[in-house]
Amino acid sequence: MDEPSRRRLGRTGLTPGPIGFGAFKIGRNQGAKYEQAYALPDEDACGRLLNAVLDLGIDLIDTAPAYGSSEARIGRHLASRREEFILSTKVGETFEDGVGRFDFSAPGVQTSVERSLDRLATDRLDLVFVHSNGDDLGIIERTAVLETLVELRERGDLRFIGFSGKTVKGHLRAIESGVVDCLMVEYHPLDERQSPVIEAALTADVGIVIKKGLASGRLAPEEAIPRCLEPSGVSSMIVGSLAAAHLEHDLAIAAASLARR
Repeated sequence: MDEPSRRRLGRTGLTPGPIGFGAFKIGRNQGAKYEQAYALPDEDACGRLLNAVLDLGIDLIDTAPAYGSSEARIGRHLASRREEFILSTKVGETFEDGVGRFDFSAPGVQTSVERSLDRLATDRLDLVFVHSNGDDLGIIERTAVLETLVELRERGDLRFIGFSGKTVKGHLRAIESGVVDCLMVEYHPLDERQSPVIEAALTADVGIVIKKGLASGRLAPEEAIPRCLEPSGVSSMIVGSLAAAHLEHDLAIAAASLARR
Protein backbone atom coordinates (compact mmCIF):
# COMPACT_ATOMS: atom_id res chain seq x y z
CA MET A 1 0.00 0.00 0.00
CA ASP A 2 1.22 3.51 -0.80
CA GLU A 3 2.82 5.49 2.02
CA PRO A 4 0.17 8.28 1.89
CA SER A 5 -2.28 5.66 3.19
CA ARG A 6 -0.16 5.12 6.29
CA ARG A 7 -0.06 7.11 9.49
CA ARG A 8 2.60 6.99 12.18
CA LEU A 9 1.50 5.05 15.27
CA GLY A 10 2.34 7.79 17.74
CA ARG A 11 5.82 7.85 19.20
CA THR A 12 6.43 4.21 18.28
CA GLY A 13 7.41 5.38 14.80
CA LEU A 14 5.68 2.32 13.35
CA THR A 15 3.55 2.93 10.25
CA PRO A 16 1.04 0.08 9.95
CA GLY A 17 -1.43 -0.08 7.09
CA PRO A 18 -4.92 1.27 7.81
CA ILE A 19 -6.38 -2.23 8.11
CA GLY A 20 -4.85 -4.67 10.57
CA PHE A 21 -5.74 -8.35 10.88
CA GLY A 22 -7.48 -9.46 14.06
CA ALA A 23 -6.61 -13.09 14.66
CA PHE A 24 -9.39 -14.00 17.10
CA LYS A 25 -11.37 -16.11 14.63
CA ILE A 26 -8.48 -18.39 13.70
CA GLY A 27 -8.11 -19.56 17.29
CA ARG A 28 -11.36 -19.28 19.19
CA ASN A 29 -15.10 -19.47 18.60
CA GLN A 30 -16.31 -20.04 22.16
CA GLY A 31 -17.66 -17.06 24.06
CA ALA A 32 -17.39 -14.90 20.95
CA LYS A 33 -19.40 -11.69 20.61
CA TYR A 34 -19.93 -11.88 16.87
CA GLU A 35 -23.44 -11.84 15.43
CA GLN A 36 -22.99 -15.13 13.57
CA ALA A 37 -21.45 -18.40 14.72
CA TYR A 38 -18.46 -19.75 12.79
CA ALA A 39 -16.23 -22.80 12.66
CA LEU A 40 -12.49 -22.54 13.20
CA PRO A 41 -10.48 -23.04 10.00
CA ASP A 42 -8.45 -26.22 9.70
CA GLU A 43 -4.67 -25.94 9.71
CA ASP A 44 -4.27 -25.72 5.93
CA ALA A 45 -6.97 -23.06 5.59
CA CYS A 46 -5.45 -21.11 8.45
CA GLY A 47 -2.03 -21.13 6.80
CA ARG A 48 -3.47 -19.96 3.49
CA LEU A 49 -5.38 -17.14 5.16
CA LEU A 50 -2.43 -15.86 7.19
CA ASN A 51 -0.12 -15.84 4.19
CA ALA A 52 -2.82 -14.15 2.10
CA VAL A 53 -3.06 -11.43 4.75
CA LEU A 54 0.61 -10.58 4.31
CA ASP A 55 0.39 -10.90 0.53
CA LEU A 56 -2.36 -8.26 0.56
CA GLY A 57 0.00 -5.87 2.31
CA ILE A 58 -1.74 -6.06 5.69
CA ASP A 59 1.20 -5.77 8.03
CA LEU A 60 -0.32 -5.46 11.51
CA ILE A 61 -1.42 -8.76 13.03
CA ASP A 62 -3.15 -8.63 16.40
CA THR A 63 -3.59 -11.66 18.63
CA ALA A 64 -3.75 -12.53 22.34
CA PRO A 65 -3.39 -15.48 24.73
CA ALA A 66 -7.18 -15.23 25.19
CA TYR A 67 -7.69 -16.02 21.49
CA GLY A 68 -7.32 -19.76 21.97
CA SER A 69 -4.86 -21.34 19.51
CA SER A 70 -4.34 -18.07 17.59
CA GLU A 71 -0.80 -17.33 18.81
CA ALA A 72 0.43 -20.85 18.12
CA ARG A 73 -1.07 -20.86 14.63
CA ILE A 74 0.56 -17.54 13.75
CA GLY A 75 3.87 -18.92 14.99
CA ARG A 76 3.55 -22.06 12.90
CA HIS A 77 2.56 -20.34 9.67
CA LEU A 78 4.30 -16.97 9.71
CA ALA A 79 7.59 -17.47 11.57
CA SER A 80 9.44 -17.53 8.23
CA ARG A 81 7.89 -14.16 7.32
CA ARG A 82 8.40 -12.48 10.69
CA GLU A 83 10.16 -9.42 9.24
CA GLU A 84 7.13 -8.58 7.08
CA PHE A 85 4.68 -7.60 9.81
CA ILE A 86 4.11 -5.80 13.09
CA LEU A 87 3.17 -8.35 15.74
CA SER A 88 0.74 -7.35 18.48
CA THR A 89 -0.35 -9.49 21.40
CA LYS A 90 -1.62 -8.94 24.93
CA VAL A 91 -1.23 -9.77 28.61
CA GLY A 92 -3.73 -10.04 31.42
CA GLU A 93 -6.30 -12.50 30.07
CA THR A 94 -6.20 -16.17 29.17
CA PHE A 95 -8.92 -18.48 27.85
CA GLU A 96 -8.56 -22.18 28.55
CA ASP A 97 -11.11 -25.00 28.73
CA GLY A 98 -13.87 -22.55 27.89
CA VAL A 99 -13.08 -20.24 30.80
CA GLY A 100 -11.55 -16.77 30.71
CA ARG A 101 -9.22 -15.73 33.54
CA PHE A 102 -7.47 -12.46 34.34
CA ASP A 103 -4.07 -12.05 35.98
CA PHE A 104 -2.26 -8.71 36.08
CA SER A 105 0.38 -9.72 38.63
CA ALA A 106 4.08 -9.41 37.84
CA PRO A 107 4.61 -13.21 37.67
CA GLY A 108 1.47 -13.60 35.56
CA VAL A 109 2.58 -10.94 33.09
CA GLN A 110 6.10 -12.35 32.86
CA THR A 111 4.79 -15.86 32.23
CA SER A 112 2.32 -14.57 29.64
CA VAL A 113 5.01 -12.77 27.64
CA GLU A 114 7.33 -15.77 27.76
CA ARG A 115 4.57 -18.09 26.54
CA SER A 116 3.63 -15.67 23.76
CA LEU A 117 7.23 -15.48 22.55
CA ASP A 118 7.34 -19.27 22.44
CA ARG A 119 3.96 -19.77 20.77
CA LEU A 120 4.59 -17.03 18.22
CA ALA A 121 8.05 -18.43 17.45
CA THR A 122 9.72 -15.04 17.74
CA ASP A 123 12.36 -13.34 19.84
CA ARG A 124 10.47 -10.07 20.22
CA LEU A 125 6.95 -8.71 20.37
CA ASP A 126 6.40 -5.37 18.67
CA LEU A 127 3.34 -4.35 20.70
CA VAL A 128 2.03 -5.82 23.95
CA PHE A 129 -1.34 -4.48 25.07
CA VAL A 130 -2.82 -4.85 28.52
CA HIS A 131 -6.04 -6.84 27.98
CA SER A 132 -8.38 -5.07 30.39
CA ASN A 133 -11.24 -6.76 32.23
CA GLY A 134 -13.05 -3.41 32.35
CA ASP A 135 -11.51 -2.12 35.58
CA ASP A 136 -9.09 0.09 33.68
CA LEU A 137 -8.21 2.46 36.53
CA GLY A 138 -7.75 -0.38 38.99
CA ILE A 139 -5.41 -2.21 36.63
CA ILE A 140 -3.29 0.89 36.06
CA GLU A 141 -3.20 2.13 39.65
CA ARG A 142 -3.29 -1.05 41.75
CA THR A 143 -1.46 -3.76 39.79
CA ALA A 144 2.12 -4.23 38.64
CA VAL A 145 1.24 -4.77 34.98
CA LEU A 146 2.70 -1.57 33.52
CA GLU A 147 5.78 -1.69 35.71
CA THR A 148 6.40 -5.28 34.67
CA LEU A 149 5.96 -4.49 30.98
CA VAL A 150 8.53 -1.70 31.32
CA GLU A 151 10.99 -4.22 32.77
CA LEU A 152 10.29 -6.66 29.95
CA ARG A 153 10.73 -3.85 27.42
CA GLU A 154 14.10 -3.03 28.92
CA ARG A 155 15.00 -6.73 28.71
CA GLY A 156 14.18 -6.71 25.00
CA ASP A 157 11.16 -9.02 25.02
CA LEU A 158 8.90 -6.29 23.63
CA ARG A 159 9.29 -2.97 21.89
CA PHE A 160 6.22 -0.95 22.83
CA ILE A 161 3.56 -1.01 25.55
CA GLY A 162 -0.13 -0.70 24.80
CA PHE A 163 -3.38 -0.58 26.73
CA SER A 164 -6.61 -2.09 25.40
CA GLY A 165 -9.25 -0.85 27.80
CA LYS A 166 -12.96 -0.17 27.91
CA THR A 167 -13.40 3.25 29.55
CA VAL A 168 -12.60 6.82 28.65
CA LYS A 169 -11.20 7.50 32.13
CA GLY A 170 -8.98 4.44 31.93
CA HIS A 171 -7.57 5.36 28.56
CA LEU A 172 -6.91 8.94 29.64
CA ARG A 173 -5.12 7.63 32.74
CA ALA A 174 -3.06 5.32 30.54
CA ILE A 175 -1.96 8.33 28.49
CA GLU A 176 -1.09 10.23 31.68
CA SER A 177 1.08 7.33 32.89
CA GLY A 178 3.73 8.24 30.36
CA VAL A 179 4.44 4.53 29.99
CA VAL A 180 1.84 3.56 27.41
CA ASP A 181 2.90 4.05 23.77
CA CYS A 182 -0.36 2.98 22.13
CA LEU A 183 -4.04 2.52 22.92
CA MET A 184 -6.55 0.11 21.42
CA VAL A 185 -10.04 1.59 21.68
CA GLU A 186 -13.51 0.61 20.52
CA TYR A 187 -14.79 3.25 18.13
CA HIS A 188 -17.35 3.12 15.32
CA PRO A 189 -20.44 4.99 14.06
CA LEU A 190 -22.61 3.40 16.78
CA ASP A 191 -20.25 4.33 19.61
CA GLU A 192 -17.95 7.35 19.44
CA ARG A 193 -17.49 7.82 23.19
CA GLN A 194 -13.73 7.41 22.82
CA SER A 195 -13.39 10.60 20.72
CA PRO A 196 -11.81 12.57 23.63
CA VAL A 197 -9.28 9.77 24.07
CA ILE A 198 -8.31 9.86 20.40
CA GLU A 199 -7.81 13.64 20.62
CA ALA A 200 -5.77 13.41 23.85
CA ALA A 201 -3.62 10.63 22.42
CA LEU A 202 -2.82 12.69 19.34
CA THR A 203 -1.65 15.57 21.55
CA ALA A 204 0.48 13.20 23.65
CA ASP A 205 1.88 11.39 20.59
CA VAL A 206 0.34 8.11 21.74
CA GLY A 207 -0.75 5.78 18.94
CA ILE A 208 -4.36 4.72 18.40
CA VAL A 209 -5.56 1.42 16.97
CA ILE A 210 -9.31 0.87 16.59
CA LYS A 211 -10.90 -2.39 17.75
CA LYS A 212 -14.43 -3.57 16.95
CA GLY A 213 -14.67 -0.94 14.23
CA LEU A 214 -17.35 -2.97 12.45
CA ALA A 215 -19.27 -3.34 15.73
CA SER A 216 -18.62 -7.10 15.78
CA GLY A 217 -20.19 -7.52 12.34
CA ARG A 218 -23.20 -5.24 12.84
CA LEU A 219 -21.93 -2.49 10.53
CA ALA A 220 -21.14 -2.60 6.82
CA PRO A 221 -17.48 -1.89 6.01
CA GLU A 222 -18.51 0.84 3.56
CA GLU A 223 -20.15 2.71 6.43
CA ALA A 224 -17.77 1.99 9.27
CA ILE A 225 -14.26 2.06 7.84
CA PRO A 226 -14.23 5.68 6.58
CA ARG A 227 -15.66 6.89 9.90
CA CYS A 228 -13.17 4.89 11.95
CA LEU A 229 -10.21 6.23 9.99
CA GLU A 230 -11.47 9.81 9.89
CA PRO A 231 -9.70 11.07 13.07
CA SER A 232 -6.11 11.97 12.21
CA GLY A 233 -4.86 10.28 15.38
CA VAL A 234 -6.03 6.85 14.22
CA SER A 235 -3.33 4.78 12.53
CA SER A 236 -5.10 1.49 11.93
CA MET A 237 -8.26 -0.47 12.62
CA ILE A 238 -8.34 -4.18 13.37
CA VAL A 239 -10.62 -6.35 11.25
CA GLY A 240 -11.23 -10.02 11.89
CA SER A 241 -12.29 -12.20 8.97
CA LEU A 242 -11.80 -15.74 7.76
CA ALA A 243 -12.02 -14.69 4.10
CA ALA A 244 -9.11 -13.01 2.35
CA ALA A 245 -11.53 -11.50 -0.18
CA HIS A 246 -13.32 -9.64 2.61
CA LEU A 247 -10.03 -8.26 3.88
CA GLU A 248 -9.05 -7.17 0.39
CA HIS A 249 -12.40 -5.38 0.07
CA ASP A 250 -11.92 -3.63 3.41
CA LEU A 251 -8.42 -2.60 2.44
CA ALA A 252 -9.68 -1.02 -0.76
CA ILE A 253 -12.32 0.93 1.17
CA ALA A 254 -9.69 2.20 3.60
CA ALA A 255 -7.28 3.22 0.83
CA ALA A 256 -9.99 5.06 -1.07
CA SER A 257 -11.17 6.83 2.04
CA LEU A 258 -7.71 8.05 2.99
CA ALA A 259 -6.90 9.06 -0.59
CA ARG A 260 -9.82 11.50 -0.54
CA ARG A 261 -8.28 13.44 2.32
